[in-house]
Amino acid sequence: MDEKHKYQQVIPEIPRTAVDIYRMLPEGTRCEVIFNELIMSPAPSREHQLLVIKLTSLLFQFLQDNPVGTLLSAPFDVYIGEQQSVVQPDLFVVLNDEKEIMQTNGVHGAPALIIAILSSNRAYDTKRKRALYEKAGVKEYFMIDPENKNTTLLTLDASGVYQQTYEQTGVLKSALLACDISF
Repeated sequence: MDEKHKYQQVIPEIPRTAVDIYRMLPEGTRCEVIFNELIMSPAPSREHQLLVIKLTSLLFQFLQDNPVGTLLSAPFDVYIGEQQSVVQPDLFVVLNDEKEIMQTNGVHGAPALIIAILSSNRAYDTKRKRALYEKAGVKEYFMIDPENKNTTLLTLDASGVYQQTYEQTGVLKSALLACDISF
């Protein structure tokens, strides 16, 4: 039996892309695909998780009172860029006027707003994901340092390039949601 047929007995179809490999992984595997590269990551820190819980609570309540969109959180797949990238943002909002991108198996398209709680590998969120989200057209990208709650907002300008709109500590200020949430 030649080498190709040996593997086809185990895997029904040889994966062609990193997204194909991603879909074959066991549920709960901590990884993402960015620009067709599979990237593994360790579990987040305690501070990271506590901040995600707090922001989830505050944003969920805000969206209950002001139903302009749906709040979702990791782990939930967001497919971006013709199946070349799959990410699981910490928190993100799909606005009501774009809810057709939400499907049972994930979001297929760029959410309007993404919140990243920075990990120890800060370049992953501040460079790689920034480039992906900018290219995909994510309108507001928040990056929050879990240690000091420093919040940076990047907003797409008219030419589709991110501009830093503000940097504050402990405040999530979104023009899309028309909110200022202190945390």
